[in-house]
Amino acid sequence: MPAFAPTLPKADRFALRNATLPSVTVDGFQAPTCEGLLSADIVISGGKVEALLPVGSAPADLPSTDLDEGMVWPCFVDMHTHLDKGHIWPRSPNPTGDFQGALETVKADREARWNAGDVRARMEFALRTAYAHGTKLIRTHLDSLAPQHRISFEAFSEVRDAWAGKIDLQAVALFPFDQIGDEAFFKDLIEVIVAHKGLLGGVTRMEGNLDAGLDLLFRTAADNGLDIDLHVDETQEKEVLTLKSIAEAKLRNRFEGAVTVGHCCSLTRQDADVAKYTIDKVAEARISVVSLPMCNMYLQDRQPGRTPHYRGVTMFKELAAAGVPTAVSSDNTRDPFYAYGDLDAVEVFREAVRIIHLDHPLDDAARVVTRSPADILGRPDVGRIAAGLPADLVIFSARRWSEFLSRPQADRIVMRNGMGIDRSLPDYRELDPLMKD
Repeated sequence: MPAFAPTLPKADRFALRNATLPSVTVDGFQAPTCEGLLSADIVISGGKVEALLPVGSAPADLPSTDLDEGMVWPCFVDMHTHLDKGHIWPRSPNPTGDFQGALETVKADREARWNAGDVRARMEFALRTAYAHGTKLIRTHLDSLAPQHRISFEAFSEVRDAWAGKIDLQAVALFPFDQIGDEAFFKDLIEVIVAHKGLLGGVTRMEGNLDAGLDLLFRTAADNGLDIDLHVDETQEKEVLTLKSIAEAKLRNRFEGAVTVGHCCSLTRQDADVAKYTIDKVAEARISVVSLPMCNMYLQDRQPGRTPHYRGVTMFKELAAAGVPTAVSSDNTRDPFYAYGDLDAVEVFREAVRIIHLDHPLDDAARVVTRSPADILGRPDVGRIAAGLPADLVIFSARRWSEFLSRPQADRIVMRNGMGIDRSLPDYRELDPLMKD
């Protein structure tokens, strides 16, 4: 039997017949579901989804492609990445594979190599990869210790403008939280964030006067109309309770902006009553949580000569059950914090299902790389399939979850505005000039 290789009609208006869709990604259309999957015909016109119809009911005279039950997803959302760090592994590998080794190696590489041209070239390479895999919206954290904040945000803005209409980009200023007390630095950082339409971030730690620092963070964000996205509790030390302090601070300051936190690894190590209190506070404060399963499995509980005992991910299911918006994302890509990765949301989803046990059932699992991160990022027009939205879709030969999760889906078709794109991935050799001294 020949391989499944559908050809998209060369027409302004056409139909994708006999498609299988994750129901959690579909708005405005209902059909019987099995394991959270439904069947539909998709009518596309003028680059947008015109209608979702019961299978077999798309107009007979329309040019069409029979997908033979192949899955159709909306384009993906990768809400926590580090485009500025990406792909430096060949020139700066992590000698130990642990968190401290990553910090030290990135610091040395950043101070020696991160000029505007280097940052911009690696960002471009990463975005070409993500685009080919089917991602439409990315949020990246940018290392923002002076003078890097000005270099990287300016490069980011140039890249964001260049990629407009292909991948929408958001950027978060990432800096060690103990620097928030440096008045001159923090003032300059806020000016840069506002000028480049970014978000206020930081790596929070339980050191110094954390509550005072958090109060300053929330006041400054409110005064400047900024949302917040923080790195939190990326450790297996159960005594680290920064997440609880952040939730209490958001409530104490009556902050109305959006707050997202990433990692939250130590939550799984805490006593049940402490973890429950924290989760309840996070829900009350309306804070969103993104888990980074691949990177955290790589870094957390890594000790020489010993098999890791802990998975490193947060209490994802308990947070979701409490009503906390939750998602998963790539995090680092081929840098000292994670030696692997390709900004492929399918890989992120597949590994998250296995690591976090998002299966049995899989009914709403697809939300974690589609509508949930889109909603968290303030983009309810992304990460779903509905009449009137752009036909930004990813078509797979897989028909059921077992097929989808058992292979990398390298034969997928990516559609943007109703047309297939060139899915050729950039060759790593293109980066070779950046890897030389």
